[in-house]
Amino acid sequence: MELTKKALRQSAMTRRKELSKAEFKQLNGALLAEFTTYDFTGVRTVHIFLPIESKREPDTFRLIEWLQHEHSEIRILVPKADFTTALMTHHEYLGTGDLKKNLYDILEPDQGALHDGEIDLVFVPLLAVDRRGYRVGYGKGFYDRFLTGRNCRKVGISLFAPVEAISDVHELDVCLDACLTPQGLITF
Repeated sequence: MELTKKALRQSAMTRRKELSKAEFKQLNGALLAEFTTYDFTGVRTVHIFLPIESKREPDTFRLIEWLQHEHSEIRILVPKADFTTALMTHHEYLGTGDLKKNLYDILEPDQGALHDGEIDLVFVPLLAVDRRGYRVGYGKGFYDRFLTGRNCRKVGISLFAPVEAISDVHELDVCLDACLTPQGLITF
């Protein structure tokens, strides 16, 4: 069976929806445990996505809280999407009180200062990832545009293990350096 982005996208969304509350909580707990073992040496600025609850994305709020507590010297950035241009801006994370839902029900920073400098580490959302480091997102290309030509570490966050190979990788798709899963960090 060919593992196309479309098929993987549908399969991953179904798989997420079928998780019980207990399974979802357990996977996020294991993800946090693996996150705490990540080597943040030399990292000054981290970009991390905020979870879309309706899509049962990994609970990055738990990761952010741990990062704030254990690495208060690291500046945390979160994205704001412009759906007319399919581009993102990056804003300082000021806590959950600064977040507002956009038209697509996605939490975004409201008052967080715009950051246009260097970013050392980007945690990338995905629906599926293959063993080469290529990912399937929601298909709008926000992260591929953002990551193209950027000199930073690119780490996906997934509740599930990688698939063998995505069959329809495009030349503009950006390959990840690693993917954090509840089972551990996979490097590509």
